[in-house]
Amino acid sequence: MVKDLGEELENLEESVENLKNKEFRIFGIKMTAMTISAAGALAGSVIGALYGAFVIYADYMSMKEIILNIDVAAIDAKNELIETKLDDAVSYTKDIKNSLKDDIVRLEESVDRSEQRVKDSQSSIENAIESIRSENNEMQKDVTDSIREVEGSNRTIEKDLRDSMRQLETDLNQKLQEALDNPLSK
Repeated sequence: MVKDLGEELENLEESVENLKNKEFRIFGIKMTAMTISAAGALAGSVIGALYGAFVIYADYMSMKEIILNIDVAAIDAKNELIETKLDDAVSYTKDIKNSLKDDIVRLEESVDRSEQRVKDSQSSIENAIESIRSENNEMQKDVTDSIREVEGSNRTIEKDLRDSMRQLETDLNQKLQEALDNPLSK
């Protein structure tokens, strides 16, 4: 049985080899098996191309229908609404900027006045020190203690002022960030 199977395989190989070289007549044209395969591939490619063209044409027609049904007036109205909101947002942002400028100017004036008061206080303390030194050594010790207390209070005032400035800057930055994060909220 093994010999029969081997012989059958050999016979099959020979018939396949003979098929390669065998010529057929189709519609009066001589063709080999390779030519027939190439013609089949060509016909499949042409049919596939025609089907692809049909699908593309169908998609084109459906897109054409969609494009023809676009409501340009609604889009224009929506664009005008967006432009109006953007103009309002720009105007609101400018108002915030001007308000912040005014707040900063007021803060700077307040700081300048506080600095002048501190300078005036320091000047008056230095004058008091000079007059006390001339009177008495013991009075000088009391005046020095008083000066330290005043300087401590000045530092407290300056520290409070710096803390207030930091808090104001934080508040201003937060307001600005809120306005920038949501400019259309009003």
